[in-house]
Amino acid sequence: MRSTPMKLITIILLALPVLFAGPAVAEGADANGVKSLRAEIRADKKQIVAANLPLTEAEAKRFWPVYENYQNELQTISAKLEKIILTYADAYKKGAVPDDTAKRLTEEAMAVEEAEVKLKRRYLSKFSRLLPAAKVARYFQIENKVRAEIKYEFAKHVPLIQ
Repeated sequence: MRSTPMKLITIILLALPVLFAGPAVAEGADANGVKSLRAEIRADKKQIVAANLPLTEAEAKRFWPVYENYQNELQTISAKLEKIILTYADAYKKGAVPDDTAKRLTEEAMAVEEAEVKLKRRYLSKFSRLLPAAKVARYFQIENKVRAEIKYEFAKHVPLIQ
C-alpha cells in the first residue's frame, strides 16, 4: 500500500487539541469544524482505498455503495469512541481519574472494540458476495492500516490515566 497522505495525518493532529480542550470548547468546535474534519478524513480514506484496491468497473459499481454503508456504520462506532475520549479528557484535566470513571470508560472502550469487530464480521460476508476473496482481504488490509494509523496518532497524544 502506498503511504498514507500526510494530509490525513495533519487533519487528525489538528483535531486532537479540540478533543483535549474540554467539552465546552469541543462542542463549539464541533459546530465550527470537527464535522468538516471528519468529512475530510473520510474523503481522504476513500481516496486511499480507491488508489490501492484495483476494481473492475462492475466490481466498483457493487463495492462503493456497500463501502459507504460500512463507513456510515463505522462512523457511528467512532463517534462513541470520540465521546469516551472527550469524557476521559475532561476527567484527566481534573486530576486523578476516579476508579469508577476509569472502570466505566474501560468497559465502554471495550464495547466499542467489540462493536467494531462485529461490524467487520458482518461486512466481511457482504463484501465477499461482491468481490473475489483476495480483493476482500486486500480491502480489509487497507482499512485496517488506515484505521491503525488514525488510532496510533490519537493514542500517541492521549496521556496515560493517573
